[in-house]
Amino acid sequence: MRHHLYNKDFKFLVEPEEFNKYTDRELLQYCLGATMYMPGIKDFAPKILGGAMPGLTTIVLCFEDACPEDRVEEAEQNVYRLLDTVTDAVDKGNLAPEAVPLIFVRIRNLTQFKHFGQGLTKKQARSLCGINFPKFNAENGYEYFAYLQDLNDRLEEILYGMPIIEDSEVAYKETRISELVGIKKILDKYRELVLQVRVGGTDFSSVFGVRRGVDYSIYDIMTVRECLTDIINVCGRDNDYVISGPVWEYFRAPKELMFEELPKHGLEDYLMKRLPIVNNEIDGLLREVILDKANGFVGRTVIHPTHVKFVNALMAVTKEEYDDACMILGHSEGGVVKGSGANKMNEIKPHTNWAVKIYNRARAFGVIENEGAYVRLFAVND
Repeated sequence: MRHHLYNKDFKFLVEPEEFNKYTDRELLQYCLGATMYMPGIKDFAPKILGGAMPGLTTIVLCFEDACPEDRVEEAEQNVYRLLDTVTDAVDKGNLAPEAVPLIFVRIRNLTQFKHFGQGLTKKQARSLCGINFPKFNAENGYEYFAYLQDLNDRLEEILYGMPIIEDSEVAYKETRISELVGIKKILDKYRELVLQVRVGGTDFSSVFGVRRGVDYSIYDIMTVRECLTDIINVCGRDNDYVISGPVWEYFRAPKELMFEELPKHGLEDYLMKRLPIVNNEIDGLLREVILDKANGFVGRTVIHPTHVKFVNALMAVTKEEYDDACMILGHSEGGVVKGSGANKMNEIKPHTNWAVKIYNRARAFGVIENEGAYVRLFAVND
């Protein structure tokens, strides 16, 4: 996989790197980008084999919210078939290994996870990247990862875990910190199996009976913002774990988005001043991704294919950011140096964690000239 293949003519200053499930975890955790959820009963194999969605690099086949309980076994069989089909296509030379997206499944609970795991074969596991754990908490987390470790040992494969922090115990202020500290202990014990930490903005909103509108962001919902703040504080310090942003629920997908009318520069200025860019639904997504980046999130969950290129485009790194990151990482002795744009100071030690994150994002999503290039990167009609 490689990001931005929907826009093959775009010229990067530094090209994004190719990746697959066997890429070193330290880079792979930054590569997921827009991670699209779909029902486990959907047969997605034809789209993978046909390269129908070149911008999509990460998919999650859901056995939980997106799948009726009475169809879970049907969904499991569908996923087994998909994994067999993809592996067979690679082995027969009908599908390039680099064209296989990162495939995950979102299980319902531990019992269903074990049922799915018992039926999983070594052949199927070659095309499966990992498991998403819903409502992950300090009580169920050890059992999830212990069984995941057993699967890795039995299948002699790497299958990653992605806990989704969305439980009410984290939503409630009086239990949040102790719960997050307990979760962090589990993640630290199984660190090499943790690919990303994911968050459930919709579930947190549900606890408080609120829902963000199309004209404002999840960060405007005070109770949810506090949850996200503490998750970043506990799990994101010192770049311990890559944390992805919550899903954006709104979409409008006309066939032509009139990209030729988009501005050539000042993307953040336009969005933050609420001048229209595409439409309310896409502008809201772009605005929220900008705030994701400001707060340290990398990538996010998406539920509509039109969101993929917008999220992944904004994950690219500008030349000024990249030059600053390289400068900081190249000065191991510490001190202060003038930034590449001659408009800021780079203080080596305090800015090192930021530089590591920027450098890895650049490897995953590429380096572009400036903020105006974001528009040129996503301004193509699929």
